[in-house]
Amino acid sequence: MRAIRFSAQLGFTIEEYTLKAITEYAPAIEAVSHERVRDEFIKIVMSRHPEPAMNLLQKTGLLAVLFPEIEEGVGITQNKHHVYTVFEHCVKSLQFAAEFEYAFHIRIAALLHDVGKPRTRRFANGDNTFYGHEIVGARMAEVFMKRLKFPSDLTKQVTHLVRHHMFYYDVGKVTPAGARRLLRRVGKDNFDDLIKLRIAERKGSGVPKAEPYRLRHLQFMVEQASKEPISVGQLAVTGNDLIHELGLRPGPMIGGILHALLAQVLEDPKKNDKNHLLEQARNLQEKTPEELKQLGESAIEKEEKKQEEEIKRKYHV
Repeated sequence: MRAIRFSAQLGFTIEEYTLKAITEYAPAIEAVSHERVRDEFIKIVMSRHPEPAMNLLQKTGLLAVLFPEIEEGVGITQNKHHVYTVFEHCVKSLQFAAEFEYAFHIRIAALLHDVGKPRTRRFANGDNTFYGHEIVGARMAEVFMKRLKFPSDLTKQVTHLVRHHMFYYDVGKVTPAGARRLLRRVGKDNFDDLIKLRIAERKGSGVPKAEPYRLRHLQFMVEQASKEPISVGQLAVTGNDLIHELGLRPGPMIGGILHALLAQVLEDPKKNDKNHLLEQARNLQEKTPEELKQLGESAIEKEEKKQEEEIKRKYHV
């Protein structure tokens, strides 16, 4: 296994007789501790050439001994969305993750994301289906990670990515509410990693797809949905401050003044100072609550539109 790791790190070809010897003695690697296997495996995954290394592990029989879950994908054909077998697709996804210099947990998720397909493959309506493979795969990924003694937090991270890698998104069909539900389901901290995993596995499918725009649009929708709503709660003053400092009575006037103050702060965030806002509030008491509230609502609408345009430019949508 170390020889294969060196070939992955340094990019050389293993000599024929050495490769035969590795194949002959492959079963003996069962005597090696899981920790040592894990350490070599990490170095392969983090190398520049993990794809040929994984192919060598399979060719020599080491894969079947050490990583039987991955071996199950060898020769398993997929459907019209893929040109490669499950094993080939997973390994190519890993290779693209390496080329993009993704972190280890994303690379290992790319390798394991479809590990549940062989156990869920069914033939229906002239094509293979793999319903629920992400659920089965997540369980298999957890067993895999625990067997190799990976830390529990890393195990959870990888398992979570495998479990949710099949998220659905179609431009024009997913609403802001749908984007918020996706964000709640996968977690804000995991979202960027999930996008990277989708990019790697799409590149590894061998079938060109118009995915980049969809992913950029999804990132736009999710970032927009994750922003805190613009409200008077962002002000350095509260309704109680207006009551106690200015002697105002509770009522619509309080809300109206706060909305008008918010309009000023949205125009110039430096004005969000308690003393300054109280001084401005004194000058607003001549207007009606309706006029004041309209000032705030117009400013909020303008700011939300500005933020939306900024996010659109960020993701080129």
